[in-house]
Amino acid sequence: MSSVIVIDYGMGNLRSVAKALEHVTPEARVIVSADPGAIRAADRIVFPGQGAMGDAMRALRERGLDTLLGEVVRNRPFLGICLGLQALMEQSEEDGGTAGLGLLPGSVHRFPSDMKGGDGTRLKIPHMGWNQVHQCSPHPLWRGIPDQARFYFVHSYYVRADDPSVVAGTTRYGLEFVSACARDNLFAVQFHPEKSQQAGLTLLENFMRWDGQAP
Repeated sequence: MSSVIVIDYGMGNLRSVAKALEHVTPEARVIVSADPGAIRAADRIVFPGQGAMGDAMRALRERGLDTLLGEVVRNRPFLGICLGLQALMEQSEEDGGTAGLGLLPGSVHRFPSDMKGGDGTRLKIPHMGWNQVHQCSPHPLWRGIPDQARFYFVHSYYVRADDPSVVAGTTRYGLEFVSACARDNLFAVQFHPEKSQQAGLTLLENFMRWDGQAP
């Protein structure tokens, strides 16, 4: 029986992620835990989160999970969600500068307060609600999901990737930002697949069936 662990470091609605994973693959064993032994033993890793990156990094370090994530990301299917994408970057401008895990080359930035939409109206921050995702390259996790499908977002900060080859998806909200990254056995998204109805459930099911091989 395949097992997947949803990493619990005190940030985000972990149960909704776990319930969505159970829904798409009821035969799998879904565990919510911060236990290092359980994380190392799992076949798949889901790294969710929402809120402030500074708080998240402190919580990870207090639990010793920052080093552990760098270990397990190397050799099994790994999915980051929302803050779980941002924390993979090298640096965030939040709180005057917050170091991330440095597992992907890039940085995290706050949306400008004066952004405007196509009709000239000021856009609200945080970016909250449904938006389209442009698929930049084929990937097993996009299987069965049409390009420009809509996913649910809640965030005030966005990712800039230094290496274009890791960008798997982009979204426009005042500016174009990275909404999905992929490298080897790692895939991470800015949106919430567990809140994104059929497109999100399809992505989670694809993850649960993915062997971790790059396309």
